[in-house]
Amino acid sequence: MHADPIGVLTGPHFIDGDHACSEGAIAAGCRFVAGYPITPSTEVVERIAERFPRVGGVFIQMEDEIASSIAIQGAVWGGKKAMTVTSGPGFSLMMEHIGYAAMTETPCVFVDVQRAGPSTGLPTMPAQGDMMQARWGSHGDYGIIALSPNSPQECFDLTIKAFNLAEQYRVPVMMMMDECVGHMIERVIIPAAEDIKIVPRRFYEGPKEEYRPYEPERDLVPLMVKVGKGYRMHITGLTHDEQGYPNMSVNTQGKLVRRLVDKLKVNAERIIEFKEDKVEGADVVVLTYGISSRTAIPAIEQARKEGLKVGHLRLVTVWPFPERRIAELAGCIKSFVVPELNFGQIALEVERCAGGKASVHLVPHAGGTVHQPKEIYSAIRKSLKG
Repeated sequence: MHADPIGVLTGPHFIDGDHACSEGAIAAGCRFVAGYPITPSTEVVERIAERFPRVGGVFIQMEDEIASSIAIQGAVWGGKKAMTVTSGPGFSLMMEHIGYAAMTETPCVFVDVQRAGPSTGLPTMPAQGDMMQARWGSHGDYGIIALSPNSPQECFDLTIKAFNLAEQYRVPVMMMMDECVGHMIERVIIPAAEDIKIVPRRFYEGPKEEYRPYEPERDLVPLMVKVGKGYRMHITGLTHDEQGYPNMSVNTQGKLVRRLVDKLKVNAERIIEFKEDKVEGADVVVLTYGISSRTAIPAIEQARKEGLKVGHLRLVTVWPFPERRIAELAGCIKSFVVPELNFGQIALEVERCAGGKASVHLVPHAGGTVHQPKEIYSAIRKSLKG
């Protein structure tokens, strides 16, 4: 094990998902983190606070999550890659600034290590109750990207991917971890810096007097510049024109918001990632994400031993949702089984996309623990009867 010049600790490690997330951020080039301690995400910023002085980064413990979620956006416009880290109640407090990041097209990463709620709930225990909030928690229409790791290795890998996607599409990206994955200790391989794919920020290089901060390229994503470098710019959460100036017309609102939605919609197939196992020819597909994808495996294996045709579809990208793939599968199978550590959030999306062609069976759980495989196995069998 050794450190590359940019601070990447290459080689094998036995670390938890929170620490792996920290190392992924460093490897991605993140050099500014603002946060406020909250279980079970605190270990992410503890490691950041320890490691950042060695790589030239800045960590600030802010007075609360509201301040943290806007501080990172100032850092981004100053030219840095930035993220904040939270859980449950803190994620709720950040919603206004997630909307602001979407409206101002500020590329940044929000790490949410989910715990059981609502309210204070069970601070040290797992849940997946923030999935719908990640997509729709702030008001208005906008697009975000949300990733769901199921291992410490993916906490490292997907944090890098989160920064890459944020830079490529100028959107806030959510890392939707959960307590189990965050605190799980496993082997994590960190490659050498030259083997890590990093998407650089897309900077405007034309005449300064012609720069317009919200003039989109062909992929609907505008180019950025650094504040303080002589460019005339205006950044606001108000409805704005391509120069960034407030414009209260209905036409401007329609044009702007349509682009905020479409820049992810038209690129959805490039963004969406999922893992499939024996879905072709299956009668039932178990659809999972995060820690639930691991507790489902023994149930799936047991069902297959008994001759049942069971496939497994694991969401790596939850938002944008893989609508097309769900619709395709719905026309070929009898049912979906969806175990979630909530009372039904992603299962509703599956039902919407299935469009009545296949039944959808939620396996709910209020959080605090994970599913017992026998619960999922029982749901698989029942789904084939109904």
